[in-house]
Amino acid sequence: MADTVTLRAFTEDDLGFLDRLGRDPDAAGTFLWTGFTDPRARRRRFEEDGYVSPHSTALAVRLADGTVAGLVSWQASGVAAHNLGARYEIGAALLPEHRGRGIGTLAQRALVDHLFRYTRVHRLEAFTEAGNLAERRTLERVGFTLEGVLRQTHFRDGAWRDAAVYALIRDDGPA
Repeated sequence: MADTVTLRAFTEDDLGFLDRLGRDPDAAGTFLWTGFTDPRARRRRFEEDGYVSPHSTALAVRLADGTVAGLVSWQASGVAAHNLGARYEIGAALLPEHRGRGIGTLAQRALVDHLFRYTRVHRLEAFTEAGNLAERRTLERVGFTLEGVLRQTHFRDGAWRDAAVYALIRDDGPA
């Protein structure tokens, strides 16, 4: 396992990584792959705002040797104007060669720390497919609490799937 994981904004050097997520089903992984999409969409988003905006942000997960192993993200949830930024939905994706080594846990802890230090967010939410046991364990290790299961929320691989809903409140203490 890598003992150091840092988060940073994407750079032009990372465009190959972002392209891989859109064209390689194995890169996204079983639970995130939703089919082929516009191969230029990620590049357009990078050109638009570098993946950093008030409503939706993605950061590179960087290992100690400089390798980009994946990404973490957050987007505004419950976007009423008076409450913008009070709730974020977070997400993470690692390339297959970096899964199962604790990197996802370190990356999501770093994300939680970043969001609670530098934003006014009060509630973090994470939705994962109910059958994604690895992500569910990771969320629990980071300090998230299972709040429930939503039945048949999304369609993947020919079937409707349930989502497990997790949350972490700023008052819950350190992750």
